[in-house]
Amino acid sequence: MPVTYSVSSKPMKNFTKNKIICGDCVEILKTFPNECIDLVVTSPPYDNTRFYKTSNEKELNKIWNFEKFKQLSKELYRIMKDGGVIVWVCNDAVINGSESGTSFRYALYFKEIGFNLHDTMIYMKNSAPFPEKNRYYQCFEYMFVISKGTPKTFNPIKDRKVKWKEPWGQRSERLKDGTLVRKKFINYHEYSIRRNVWKYNTGYGFSTKDEIAYKHPAIFPEQLAIDHIRTWTNEDDLVLDPLAGSCTTCKAAKLLKRNYICIDIFEEYCKIGEERLKRVVPKLL
Repeated sequence: MPVTYSVSSKPMKNFTKNKIICGDCVEILKTFPNECIDLVVTSPPYDNTRFYKTSNEKELNKIWNFEKFKQLSKELYRIMKDGGVIVWVCNDAVINGSESGTSFRYALYFKEIGFNLHDTMIYMKNSAPFPEKNRYYQCFEYMFVISKGTPKTFNPIKDRKVKWKEPWGQRSERLKDGTLVRKKFINYHEYSIRRNVWKYNTGYGFSTKDEIAYKHPAIFPEQLAIDHIRTWTNEDDLVLDPLAGSCTTCKAAKLLKRNYICIDIFEEYCKIGEERLKRVVPKLL
């Protein structure tokens, strides 16, 4: 399917899949039908740590602030299917010696409007951290897994090497007459479900091999998006990134044979996403 993007300062007339849309995410989502999205994987421009295509903090505040987040989250609640999941990747800036706590404000507001905080996951960066003078080096971001009810899909990734073929101690069962019977442990698997701290190599050449993606100032690893899409969706489900940036989420969705919709307010970033998606050959990883 060809990759297309459209510039939209007004609401769309038609709801279409597998498309990059350039425009205001809240206004565009207002045109979406109820309960149409299976998964959102996104990262907001939290705490103005990047200026993106704006020149200063004041301009960025007009595009993204907490009030805008609240409008977006309410639209997301409307368009998410029951059992749908949002993966919200974010962190906090240090302002006047204190972490802002913006990430927790996001998570708690999602709960306030009816979502569940299904899991608080960690995305650990295996790269050189920025030096700190009076605190430990910062090397992670939060991945809040927000669900509308109980997640309808969970395909756990099993890539954690099991060290022990037998559990600690001997498994046993006591019968009704008091006899203690030893049980053979037969449920051994070579790999077990991974834990909720995920570590990725980041930085140039690691987050992605697409050189064009680095024209965007803040990308997250392709593998992060791939892992969440594999976990929370099945083939042909619909994945949304309303703050798409360089469209990493939608590239991963196309690769995994999921449907996708990308939205970003900056046309230059939509064009980056268009170039990235043109090169994708769908396959199941």
